[in-house]
Amino acid sequence: MTFTPRTWVVGEVVSAALMNQEIRDQFNSMFAAWTAYTPAWTSTGTAPAIGNGSITGRYIKFGRTVICEINMTAGSTTTFGTGNYSWSLPVTAASSGMAVVGSSMFLGTDRWNGSIVVSSAATTVGAFFPISSTNTRSDFLSNVRPETLASGAQVRLTFVYEAAS
Repeated sequence: MTFTPRTWVVGEVVSAALMNQEIRDQFNSMFAAWTAYTPAWTSTGTAPAIGNGSITGRYIKFGRTVICEINMTAGSTTTFGTGNYSWSLPVTAASSGMAVVGSSMFLGTDRWNGSIVVSSAATTVGAFFPISSTNTRSDFLSNVRPETLASGAQVRLTFVYEAAS
């Protein structure tokens, strides 16, 4: 993972170990494999539970830039709770005063395109979809919006944001 480069001192003897750490390792981290993580799925109401479904996340971090994907598939024992859903971020977002928008897709009975929002200093991300097929204003994904969630439903989120550190 990339980090802040070292400050060199006049007259310092540069060793192979320092060169490897400061140049090779940082360069290699830009081509490293993504890091897997398990996002926590929460809501503003009754808590959902993934049961025998699956929820996976992965990300890669370049300096303070984070690229992230979250994929969730509901199983036959998934309980959907109530309220607006959110998923934990792998790294806290910067306190930049800005919100970042990414893309989302919900696959249920129908396929719904939406967006995500990572707010300033956030630790979670929320997905927004049309309220219904006749009301195209956006609102949080919930157990009944944009359609009633059921076994086999899938949520896919992809976004880029600035990390706090």
